[in-house]
Amino acid sequence: MGRTRSFDEDVALERAMRLFWRQGYEGTSLEDLTTALGIAKPSLYAAFGNKRSLFTKAVERYAQAASEKFLRALDEPRSEDVVRQFLRIYTEGCPDSPPGCFLVQGALACSPESSEVQQEVAERRHDVEALLAQRLTRAHKEGDLPAEARPNDLARYVCTVANGLSVQAAGGATPPQLRRVAELALMAWPTK
Repeated sequence: MGRTRSFDEDVALERAMRLFWRQGYEGTSLEDLTTALGIAKPSLYAAFGNKRSLFTKAVERYAQAASEKFLRALDEPRSEDVVRQFLRIYTEGCPDSPPGCFLVQGALACSPESSEVQQEVAERRHDVEALLAQRLTRAHKEGDLPAEARPNDLARYVCTVANGLSVQAAGGATPPQLRRVAELALMAWPTK
């Protein structure tokens, strides 16, 4: 009969996510994880599987929390407001979290051995872009964007700006500095 776990898996997963967020997948060692989680390697393996599996669970946790904010942004009535709210997510960050976006910071630079991890996170970013493109396509059909507007290109533009904001935040840019960049990006938004 197995022993009862002496740690809270939810708290441990949150700590692991923040560690991966700050240090990246490859920059985070098993020793870093066991120290941050306050557990031994056998307990980490029993609860979460290997490092890759723990990272995947951390990505899922982050994506679930971030999706609530993102879905609220998609509910805005006008495309410009959708984009404004979307970029606000990146300019304001999350309280008590590392700066930037975990989906950008977590596995941006990886060796070939970790290319699957990098691809996993890139797919999550592409999913966000696809949802934004769907919303902008709807806005286009509803006449909220000019006839010549290209929703897929606009979604890629917005996500490129958002990812850049994330990198800038991780590099020390403040929320007011990031807001000014977002406002500049919005100045290019197509209007009828």
